[in-house]
Amino acid sequence: MQDKLWYVVNAYSGHEQKVKDYLESRRESMGMENNIFRVIIPERTEIEVKDGVKKEKVRKMFPGYVLIEMVMSDEAWYVVRNTPGVTGFIGSSGKGAKPIPLNDEEVKKFIGEGEMTAAPIRTDVEVKDSVTIIDGPFKGMFGKVESMDKENEKLTVLIDLFGQETPVEVDLIQISKA
Repeated sequence: MQDKLWYVVNAYSGHEQKVKDYLESRRESMGMENNIFRVIIPERTEIEVKDGVKKEKVRKMFPGYVLIEMVMSDEAWYVVRNTPGVTGFIGSSGKGAKPIPLNDEEVKKFIGEGEMTAAPIRTDVEVKDSVTIIDGPFKGMFGKVESMDKENEKLTVLIDLFGQETPVEVDLIQISKA
């Protein structure tokens, strides 16, 4: 038996989930369980902070692409290529040529096996922006962002305290853009 390897399939953008569902149901109905194993849409969760509210958003890493772990055979290749929403394999020259599989490094990068990375934080606040502190001991005070530490979700904000500009450290969720 051949090795199961990862391949990239091009799908209509926005139809990645439908393609995944079609592939999984066709695998069952066409008896391809020994050729088509996993179907994955590469996604990552990002944390976005806006007006002091933390929201998690799942974003597709590569819109329009689906990863398939499969044993490349003529039958499996035919089933995948003729799945509704699939426009073709990436790494194939066309004209019936079989595609080139992903290497191990690419697979680890796309599906994150064995590696957990912190979700990047997205915020609309930048250094030198005016902000309002909406929570904590300095609630209701205005200031300017002096520095950001996105990794630890902290900001240094310069506020007017007793007539002096004083730096205070606050969490990202404690501020709102003024």
